[in-house]
Amino acid sequence: MTTQPDPICPLCQRPIPPGVPQSLHHLIPKLKGGKGGPTVLLHHICHKEIHATLSEAELARVYNTPQALRTHPRLAGFAAWVAKRPPDFMSKVPKRRR
Repeated sequence: MTTQPDPICPLCQRPIPPGVPQSLHHLIPKLKGGKGGPTVLLHHICHKEIHATLSEAELARVYNTPQALRTHPRLAGFAAWVAKRPPDFMSKVPKRRR
């Protein structure tokens, strides 16, 4: 029996082992027409950072691919920072900056 490799988080590029807090991110927010659209599996901390950083409109309009998310300055800095942590790392994510 071969074991499947752990999925890789498209934001921080770390593996997502079983049992680690994780969530599905709609690349186009459901409120902006993305219901039933493509999703990606992320660490829960990475998903929270995305939604603390970007509005639903920004996600739908500009940041609707993993590649685009990684180009946002705050998310790029977060990804570089969290990439040095173990896959099960959890931390408080600051509230959305308005």
